[in-house]
Amino acid sequence: MDIDSTDRTLLRELQNDARQTNRDLAAKTGVSPSTSLERVRLLRQHGVITGYHAAVDLEAIGRPVQALIAVRIRPPARPIIEAFREWAARLPETIGLFVTSGAHDFLIHIAVPDINGVYAFVIDRLTERREVADVHTTMAYEHVQSRHIEPAGIEEHRLPRKGR
Repeated sequence: MDIDSTDRTLLRELQNDARQTNRDLAAKTGVSPSTSLERVRLLRQHGVITGYHAAVDLEAIGRPVQALIAVRIRPPARPIIEAFREWAARLPETIGLFVTSGAHDFLIHIAVPDINGVYAFVIDRLTERREVADVHTTMAYEHVQSRHIEPAGIEEHRLPRKGR
């Protein structure tokens, strides 16, 4: 899907406030309400907008302690990796999960009530799994997350060639 400046503006405004009315969205983006409605529908239909959610404050819900846990799986077979991914993603402590390359196969982002929650997650959850060969835990002091993700422009996809 080609994303033009109107789509970019709609996406930016929806990322600011996905609960605003279509009429407000149209006014903020300088298009008619029918154009706004149709453009947002197309963005959803093409999978650009994948959903709407409520952002929560982890401290307010009793989970202020965050950690990033790198996990190495052995043997590194597709069924084992996929099963572990599905299992880890469903854990209530998990707020993010990356399948990675390099020394570890996964990076799991967790949020728990206290440092004992991190320890319990690693010892009682992860190390009980036979396929877990190695775990490396890094405590997160702060998590800054971008709330505005701009679509990549054509110029952003091209890497400069050497000799130019």
